[in-house]
Amino acid sequence: MTTRRENLRDLAAVSVAEAITTLPGPFQQRNLAMVNDTTVVRVARLEGEFPWHHHDEDELFLCWDGSVRIQLEGREPVVLRAGELFVVPRGVRHRPVAEETAHILLIEHPDTKQYGS
Repeated sequence: MTTRRENLRDLAAVSVAEAITTLPGPFQQRNLAMVNDTTVVRVARLEGEFPWHHHDEDELFLCWDGSVRIQLEGREPVVLRAGELFVVPRGVRHRPVAEETAHILLIEHPDTKQYGS
């Protein structure tokens, strides 16, 4: 049986910038890495308004470039600029909004559906 540690020679650095160029359109995601078999790092392109939704787990947004406004039901929105992050707590209805093209890294559970739980 091969373990993750035994596969270290197969690992390579992941270029977020290159992954961004492969995204086919707005609100499309690409998985970049798995961490501890329980967490996935994804990159996504945002343009416009994403539908309101919620998840049964926390969702971390890290703004890679551009600017993203995370609207939260019943709360003030959070504006993220490149290099800033915010965690939407589980169960909170939210939607990301990008007036112009922006890219984000998402850190979440691998089973998290794009449109919520």
